[in-house]
Amino acid sequence: MPVAVAAAFALVLLSMAVRIIQEYERGIVFRLGRVLAQPKGPGLVFIIPVVDRMVRVNLQVRTLNVPPQDVITRDNVTVSVNAVCYFRVQDATRAIVQVQNHETATFQIAQTTLRAVLCKVSFDEILSERDELNVQIQQMIDAITEPWGMKVTGLEIRDVHLPPHMERIMARQAEAERERRGKVVAAEGEFQAATRLAEAATVLARNPVAFQLRYLQTLSVVAARNNESLIIPFPVELLSVGAIGARNRPR
Repeated sequence: MPVAVAAAFALVLLSMAVRIIQEYERGIVFRLGRVLAQPKGPGLVFIIPVVDRMVRVNLQVRTLNVPPQDVITRDNVTVSVNAVCYFRVQDATRAIVQVQNHETATFQIAQTTLRAVLCKVSFDEILSERDELNVQIQQMIDAITEPWGMKVTGLEIRDVHLPPHMERIMARQAEAERERRGKVVAAEGEFQAATRLAEAATVLARNPVAFQLRYLQTLSVVAARNNESLIIPFPVELLSVGAIGARNRPR
């Protein structure tokens, strides 16, 4: 009986002393309250029961979903922005010793930094310069969390939502901008057409024969239509041209 009790007690101590650390984990061992210099793992790790306490730290890249944040931009547009933050533990010892809960702390820093940066830019910059803003926010979060042994590998602004009344205002502005561009293009086309007509009129005015040929071409186009009656004006210039031709004809 004593042997069985001793064997059972030894098995319990062995189970308390043996730990298996995964490849993506590290074990921070506290011996009588003091942290050991080097993290344990991966693989089989032995600790002293009762004397040692081990805390597991995950080294994988993890994702933090930053919920929608109400932000007032520099041009006084209220938007709701959400984002996703990617981070990992770079120094397992500092992640346990320097901050109470490194994941919660990173989450709070991501929220406040997102609002602080977007409040300083305009709404158009949020839409057009999203990549630059992602890099800027990621670097600011990483600078704050680096003493905690954290590494922020990326941040992405996912969705930007406007309130319903702002969506209607933006739609009206976009429609007005499209109408303005359409009018500018139409006016530019009319200007170019008028310029070409003026150039053509100048050429025809310099050459009466070309004017008469253009006139006859127009008559042939009109005569091809199915009209019951056709009134053709007879310009005096034709007589002058005909008279000039008869005068210059050899006898």
